[in-house]
Amino acid sequence: MSDNRPVGLFDSGVGGISVMKELRKILPHEDLIYFADSANCPYGNNPPEFIRERARIISDFLLSQGIKLLVIACNTASVAALSQIRQALVIPVVGIEPAIKPATTLTRNGRVGVLATGVTLAGERFTSLVERFADGIEVYSQACPGLVEMIEAGQIESEDTKELLSAYLEKLLAQEVDTIVLGCTHYPFLRPEVENLAGEKVKVIDTGSAVSQQVARVLAANQLLTSTEDSGQEIFYTNGTSPEIERVIRQLWGDPNLIVHQINI
Repeated sequence: MSDNRPVGLFDSGVGGISVMKELRKILPHEDLIYFADSANCPYGNNPPEFIRERARIISDFLLSQGIKLLVIACNTASVAALSQIRQALVIPVVGIEPAIKPATTLTRNGRVGVLATGVTLAGERFTSLVERFADGIEVYSQACPGLVEMIEAGQIESEDTKELLSAYLEKLLAQEVDTIVLGCTHYPFLRPEVENLAGEKVKVIDTGSAVSQQVARVLAANQLLTSTEDSGQEIFYTNGTSPEIERVIRQLWGDPNLIVHQINI
């Protein structure tokens, strides 16, 4: 059996595009729909109740577009809302979480650093990850207020972004970590600068590839893979009203002619 309906993804803004790009690599024939909740970005500034309500509204919208699987391509939203959304939806739901488990297998000196939002770091899912997989490993976490906003504005290579990122990284590097986890889907767009600042002896990892592989496994297990051999199509939605949002989405996806649909939800 097969299913030609699209896969849906959402994030607080443009960060989940990093996951979508990984998903496109391994599932070239699947149609993908992405929603950027740019009007409410960043989620890290909001209480969990607000994030859960946004996740419900966006999930309902993507369901109305006929999706067969939902990817919550946002660490903060996964922490706040994954359990509730899984209970509410009849289709499979895949969330995302910081790559603590793989980091503990990669570290050589037993010191792991995590860059993430405050909501992610304060959530029970993050605490559970550390308790389950970091036995004997020192995990140092660093909240990064302001970074998401820089990326949302397309300021990926600006000096202000580099200075802010450097300030956060210095705190982790002072702990002599040899592995750094990018615990927000926005942060992979800063990975080259993270690697440059951290040095070649420090490993930098995120979960985009692992989440994409999990999506592929879930689709296959539920006989939901598409039957078409054509290249998959992408549709992008946002509720952001600034023309910059469309420019940044095109920039991050790598298509200057991309059409971004604006909707008010």
